[in-house]
Amino acid sequence: MLTSHLLRTLTVDPATHPRGQPHLSAASGLVQMGGRCYVVADDEHHLGKFKISGNDPVKLRRMFDGDLPTDPQQRKAAKPDLETLCPLPATPRHPHGALLALGSGSAAARHTGLVMAFNAQGKLGKGDDLVTQRLDLRTLYAPLHTEFADLNIEGCFVDGDVLHLVQRGHQGNARSACIHLHLPQVQAWMLDEENTPPSPSRIIPIDLGDIDGIALTPTDACALPGGNWLLSAVAENTVDSVQDGPSLGSAIAILSPQGRVLRLHRLHGAPKVEGISVEVTGKQLNILMVTDADDPAVASQLLNVALGI
Repeated sequence: MLTSHLLRTLTVDPATHPRGQPHLSAASGLVQMGGRCYVVADDEHHLGKFKISGNDPVKLRRMFDGDLPTDPQQRKAAKPDLETLCPLPATPRHPHGALLALGSGSAAARHTGLVMAFNAQGKLGKGDDLVTQRLDLRTLYAPLHTEFADLNIEGCFVDGDVLHLVQRGHQGNARSACIHLHLPQVQAWMLDEENTPPSPSRIIPIDLGDIDGIALTPTDACALPGGNWLLSAVAENTVDSVQDGPSLGSAIAILSPQGRVLRLHRLHGAPKVEGISVEVTGKQLNILMVTDADDPAVASQLLNVALGI
């Protein structure tokens, strides 16, 4: 059992929040770049940027026009459900790299992705100058819908020339997996150099066991040196990929490139981790995590934990 430490809550200036909230309540995906972090607010149309240290409010950057309905069920049906966030290497169109955000694919409205370009200073522009490229994910996800009866992409990371997509199962179909796509082909498709996106080159099953009969399923992932993966996981008692359910526990795990569980550690207090990032210092993993309590009244948190390797 690992005990995580609270670094900060993800507070915002209520005047900048579309619903006037003083916090982000559904942070998902997590990218750490120096002392800055980026998250997607999966129940808003915004990207959040904040400093790891201190308590400066999270700065919100609009990714989609308009605002989502206030009714919870209408909001759930309409949201793009951007669950993943990962940095991409440079391309001719994005010479300083970019952030990739992907919809989960779990409903018709959730098949949109965004590529957000970094500028020469390693930032995403200023003010409203957020340079984005919108992606229609229906063709990319088509073979995945054939493979998975209930598609739910919750994690994404790059390792070498492979883009890894992490499929999250649930109690109705607990099949989780890591899907390999050839990154240069994906980037060529994004640049409109290829009409058809690549099909998966490999699909690796993920089995993290269960907590009291409820399967632990992955909520995010990132690469580790040597080809291993670091995953966050939650045992959520729900039978489909859209409706939330009570969480019985959470964990972080290290998996081999072949998907074998090398280490798995339960998290004390069972925070519902939806985004994970790591920095390696010597023989230690310094892990950052963001949470989503599935309650708009509860602020997302930035947590950390250290793990020896």
